[in-house]
Formats: sequence, structure tokens, C-alpha cells
Amino acid sequence: MEYVADLIGGLPGFKVAVLHVIAEPEDDFFPTAAEKDAWMKREGERIQRVLASYREILLTAGFTDEAVKTRSTIKYCPSLAECILQEQPDDYGTLVVGRKGRTRTEEFLFGSVSSKIVDHAKESTVWVVS
Repeated sequence: MEYVADLIGGLPGFKVAVLHVIAEPEDDFFPTAAEKDAWMKREGERIQRVLASYREILLTAGFTDEAVKTRSTIKYCPSLAECILQEQPDDYGTLVVGRKGRTRTEEFLFGSVSSKIVDHAKESTVWVVS
């Protein structure tokens, strides 16, 4: 958020949609449905706090209230990158993704969300911020 805020905050004509996809755990990940529901509620509340802090960063940088949207979604995601790309609004031409600290070996074996987004994004610019 700080990268986007510093780079384009306050410039007219830009809008930002901040998205967080919560990958829904498999049904057998939790011993009971109640434990799964409790986790989903806690995770949703945590993400809402994070999104509010991101929104504040963008507003402080000069974005207008109308130019900043935040949203989270909970969905089953065999590929988190595909879920993110499916959620991209049609009228947004640039995706900004962070890069988490995986080792080179982990990235080689499992790939990374940011790399998959770069590979599969269509008609979009992708900024990868590390």
C-alpha cells in the first residue's frame, strides 16, 4: 500500500480497489464445523482491520474517499493467483501484488502467487513489489 500511496497518491484520475482473498480451508481441516466457523469469523475480522489500515494509508497519501474501495472475499481457491485474477474488476488495468519471502527452493517447488499472476494476467499491467 505504501508503494502505491507514495507513487500515485494525490494524482487525479486514479482509483484503487484493495482486495484480499481468504482461501477457504478444506472441510476436513478443522475437527468441527464450529471451529471452522470461529476461525472464519476471526480471519474475516482481522482482514477487515487490515483493509481499514490500508485504506487509511491511501487516504492520507491523497486519494479521495470515492477513489478507494476495499473488499475481502472467502472462497475455495485451488490456486490463489487464479482467484485473485477472477476477482479483478474489469475497469482496473493494473494489478499490484506483494511478494512474500519464500526461499528460492520453495519458489522453485511450489511457485509463487505473484509469479503465477504475472504469467496469467491478461490485458493488465502487473507490478510486483517486494
